[in-house]
Amino acid sequence: MAVCETCGNDYDMAFEVHAQGAVHTFDCFQCAIEAMAPICEHCGTKVIGHGVQAGEHWYCCAHCARQEGDSGLVDRIMAGTPS
Repeated sequence: MAVCETCGNDYDMAFEVHAQGAVHTFDCFQCAIEAMAPICEHCGTKVIGHGVQAGEHWYCCAHCARQEGDSGLVDRIMAGTPS
């Protein structure tokens, strides 16, 4: 069994995440997200999708990036859709 580094649960189906040279052990995806996901610097939500990055800053979407002054980022939209 392995102990989750987020909640401390000793679980027989724990899994490892290898990232940036480190190994992390979790008992569920929720704990992995809580420990590893970046936080949007505008709205504070956990970025669990692709998100957007402007330099060293992380945002959940281009709208939040624009709210913080990073105007060069745009969300993908369908042609002809007003932005």
